[in-house]
Amino acid sequence: MATRPTVYWRQIVADEARQLASGELDPECAGIAELFPESMLVRTDQVLRRFEADLAALNSPSDEDVFRAIKQVVRTLNEVNEEYDHAAYETGEREQLCDYIDKSLTETGVDVEALAARRGLKRYEITDEWREW
Repeated sequence: MATRPTVYWRQIVADEARQLASGELDPECAGIAELFPESMLVRTDQVLRRFEADLAALNSPSDEDVFRAIKQVVRTLNEVNEEYDHAAYETGEREQLCDYIDKSLTETGVDVEALAARRGLKRYEITDEWREW
């Protein structure tokens, strides 16, 4: 399955902590841990795990089945974003989440380009209908 963005986010938190501990980074210049609190990472992982399970349960899915899974993950990520005052996912994180959704679908055997086209969408627009982050 595609690598969850939270793996990368945890890595940059750990990198910053290492730099702080070694003295390479001035504490006044640190802020990554505030951008990626562990509670937000845990919640995001829960949402993405459910999406992975939903995709794994699909067997010869219809477009409706696939869009139902996309809608579910996007709306639940909206809830997480709301829990963090609409600041859980900034531009880079949004792009990583959308890329993760795309890659997860592709790895499940979904032709994302064709799926989007059947709805009159571009590939990168498949989350737009529900996405608030």
